[in-house]
Amino acid sequence: MSGMRTVLSSTALLAAMGLGYGMWSIIAPGEERRKEMLKNLPESNPQRMEETRLRNAMVMQVLKEAAETDQNLARGGPPGT
Repeated sequence: MSGMRTVLSSTALLAAMGLGYGMWSIIAPGEERRKEMLKNLPESNPQRMEETRLRNAMVMQVLKEAAETDQNLARGGPPGT
């Protein structure tokens, strides 16, 4: 009885994995769609990429300044007040 249960549970597990793989194959975009999606990413636009770079630099500068101060910026106002 235990052997039969093991065979049935193994078969059910393999069937579930096969079903999952089949659903993944149906849902996943094709190669053409994938290339089209890559073209439309914000990183492919040089102007947008430069804006993102500048914004990241400003955020890092603010974090650096906050790390160098002993003030609790969460409770007080802006630094220097």
